[in-house]
Amino acid sequence: MREHQTDTVIPSLVGEDDRAPRWQQEFPYHWDADTLVSRRELLRFAVYTSGTLFAATALLTVLGAIRQVRPPTFPTKLIGRIDQVAEGEAFYFTYPGPQDQAMLLHLPGGQFVAYSQKCTHLSCAVLYEPERSRLYCPCHDGVFNPVTGDAVAGPPRRRLPRVLLQREADRIFAVGLMP
Repeated sequence: MREHQTDTVIPSLVGEDDRAPRWQQEFPYHWDADTLVSRRELLRFAVYTSGTLFAATALLTVLGAIRQVRPPTFPTKLIGRIDQVAEGEAFYFTYPGPQDQAMLLHLPGGQFVAYSQKCTHLSCAVLYEPERSRLYCPCHDGVFNPVTGDAVAGPPRRRLPRVLLQREADRIFAVGLMP
């Protein structure tokens, strides 16, 4: 019987004299290489990995619960005077941060509402079309109801985030954001 050879050519399984390369062997692993990782080491690795994943999941759950307990705070920001926005028109402003576009709508009947200008589909800018009484996202033809902010047509499925308003005399303030 021939001893184990370390070169890449081994005898063919069919018993022919020609030699087959190692990658053509049916099962190229040898029993002497089986002891590289014991069952105990494999089990220890699996238990430690599972424990680490469990601890990370528990930590993320606790951090999420803490974040939900503390409501976000929003600044109070003067949007403008009521007479600056004619009925049936929109006034564009930034809220809550300088990069967050928003719009104030003066709806027919004297009602004021404000929404984030970021489409809930792919974050494109939403525009007010008073002649068609809708909020329109030109990127993928998304349509929102100007009174409620609900998605009416197109790919968006979620409503626009509403900017909470506070009216003091002839001025309108943004005081919060409701998703």
